[in-house]
Amino acid sequence: MLVGVSLGLSAAFWPKVWGKAVMLVNDILMSYPSLLLAIIIAAILGPSMTNTIITIALVCTPPFIRLTRATAMVELQREYFIASQVMGAGVLRLLFITILPNCMAPLIVQATMIFSSAILEAGAIGFLGFGVQPPDAEWGAMLGTARQYIQSNVWLAIWPGVAIFLAALSINLTGDGLRDALDPKLKQVT
Repeated sequence: MLVGVSLGLSAAFWPKVWGKAVMLVNDILMSYPSLLLAIIIAAILGPSMTNTIITIALVCTPPFIRLTRATAMVELQREYFIASQVMGAGVLRLLFITILPNCMAPLIVQATMIFSSAILEAGAIGFLGFGVQPPDAEWGAMLGTARQYIQSNVWLAIWPGVAIFLAALSINLTGDGLRDALDPKLKQVT
């Protein structure tokens, strides 16, 4: 999220050369399905906990870049930004103190939605054997190991699957609640 937000802000602030380059790379990364891209990156990097984290971070960054750039482009046209610029605020102050706080509501909701998909992608990578390796515990690796015992002891596969499902569901419901709480259009005037 930190890398995606920083790249999105910089792409919005300097849209000519830097913004076009960032968005070109971002569009290339977003053109692949996220799970396929995660499998490709994990296969290149090899199986380990660190490589799984790097893979999930690389796959989850492009939506943050796009959302941050879009919301920042709107905020860059507002009067308060122009007033801060005229008053002589520096570039970092303009980006991180003037623009970023006004972009946070959709970014928080996006973070919860991306987090649940990151759990599913990490589980899929672990299931295929490209993620965390035993003896380290990871739900996808547990499902992959339980695959050979599915006929005799189905519970070995059910509990990690239920854990993945409940984790993704709870984070999605949290994201829906945050969206409802942070979206002023959904608040009713009483």
